Order: sequence, then C-alpha cells, then structure tokens
Amino acid sequence: MTDTITDPQAEAEIGSAAEPAAEAGLWSDAWKQLRRRPLFLISGTVIVIVLLMALFPSLFTHVDPVTGNLDQSGADPSSDAWFGRDLYGRDVYSRTIHGAGPSLAVGLLATIGTVLVGSLAGLVMGYARGLTDAVLSRIAEIFAGLPFVLGGIVILTTFNKPGEIVPAGRLIAQVVLTIVVLTWPLAMRIMRAAALTAAQQDYVKAARALGAGPLRIMFRHMLPNCLAPVLVYGTIQLGVNIGAEATLSYLGIGLKDPVVSWGVMIAEVQSRIIQMPHALFFPATFLVVTVLAFVMMGDALRDAIDPRGR
Repeated sequence: MTDTITDPQAEAEIGSAAEPAAEAGLWSDAWKQLRRRPLFLISGTVIVIVLLMALFPSLFTHVDPVTGNLDQSGADPSSDAWFGRDLYGRDVYSRTIHGAGPSLAVGLLATIGTVLVGSLAGLVMGYARGLTDAVLSRIAEIFAGLPFVLGGIVILTTFNKPGEIVPAGRLIAQVVLTIVVLTWPLAMRIMRAAALTAAQQDYVKAARALGAGPLRIMFRHMLPNCLAPVLVYGTIQLGVNIGAEATLSYLGIGLKDPVVSWGVMIAEVQSRIIQMPHALFFPATFLVVTVLAFVMMGDALRDAIDPRGR
C-alpha cells in the first residue's frame, strides 16, 4: 500500500488558482442569466432613469424646486406645472425630480455603511468563532431588537434639540448613521453564515497550514467567496433604506426643508392631503417605484447567483 503525501503548499496554490476561475465563472454565468430575465431588465431601466434624475436633474427640468408663488398654492396639474403645485406654490414635478438626489444619496450611503460594518463583523465572527463570535452576536442582538422607528426617534432627537436648525449636510449624516446603527445586524448574519462555510473549505485550511495570517485568510481567501449573498442583500437594502429615509422625514425627525427629498415632500403635505392629493401622489409614486425596482433587482440577482433558484 502506498501512502498519499499531501503537500499543503500545493493545495494552497491549487486553491488560490481555482478561486479566481470559480469566481469569474459564477459572475459570468450570473450575467448570462440576468440578461434573459425581464425582472432584471425592467428594474434596471427604472434604476438607470432614477440615477439620471439624481445626477443630472437639469436633463428633466429647468424649474427651480425651491422657488414658489403663493398665489398658485395647491394648484392642480396643468401644462404650466405637470404635477401641480404644493402648499407654497412650488412646482411638484421639479421637486420630485430634484428629490431623487437626496433620497438616493441617503439610501446609498446608509447601504454602504451597513454592508461595511455588518460584513466586517460577520467575517471576523465566521473566522474566529468561539468567544469573539459569542460576544459580537450578543451585541448584534441588542441592536436587532430595537424597533426601527423607536430607535430612529431616540437617536435623532438626542442629536438635535426641538426647533434647532441643523445644516443639511449634518442632518443627512445623522440620518445615514441612524439607519446604519439600526440595520447592520442583518448584514452581519448573512456574512457570518457565508464566512462559517468558507472557513471550512480546503483552500482556507491549506492557507492556515502554510502560516498565512488571519487578515490574509479573511480578506484574500474568504471574502471573495462570501460576497454574493451580501451583494444581493445590499441591493434590496438600498431600496429599503430609501423608504427608511422617507419614514424618518415623514415623522419630522429626518431630512427637513430646504432639503428636497421624496420623504420631505410627503411630510410637507400630510396635513393637506384632501385639498392637494397630487402633492402626495407623485413623490409617493416615485418613491414606491424606486424601492420596488431595487427589491426586484435584488430578487433577480439572488435567482441568478443561487443555482438552487434556477
């Protein structure tokens, strides 16, 4: 009988060479799947249009969104103002177009923060396990147990005194940080589950046997193989975070005038919905369609990346 001698260095080299090829094959196959899915094409078209609105609002309107005429307060839609005018006589169409920018900015920044914090914590937990995993899990459970609306009220009212005028940049930063603090545990759980699986793979064991440090193992070997589920989560969460900004603004603790966002527009008309329903309908419709587009995009990505969903 001949004994089989295992060379850890050879295993590591084979694993390292196979990882990029497998990863490239996964994303290439996923892209082929996505191109044939109407769900992806429809949601992608909507997202591109909304991004153009956010980045280049002048392509859609040249009307100043903050200048109003009180003589036309609450005017119905017309050729002069396609979506009508709000309580202060401002063009609702122009405000809806310009409102895409702050709404998407908050959603995108909050999603990046949530994914970074949650993924880093989950990666460390999945690799280290033991006491580190237990401690971070208990901390995450505390934040996960906080109701979003209640947590947002507590955090934002602690930062700002009633009636205090807060600069727009600072207010946006506070809303983003609030959303990150209250939503990171879910990203952590997704990354932790993927990291626990990756930590048991042969290429990780071989790298550890060769003396690779924890940081190299986590970020060079484990992270690329854990990104797919987090990417799907981040896409869906981006839409959810846009809705979260609107929720906080509607409650009067999020963004405020003179910032123009869909949440601010909905908040401004909440006491006059009967008199001017158009001022609520159009920003709310854009908000719902945008959130739905990101959720649909996330579903399409999940089905394309997960072989079990095909």
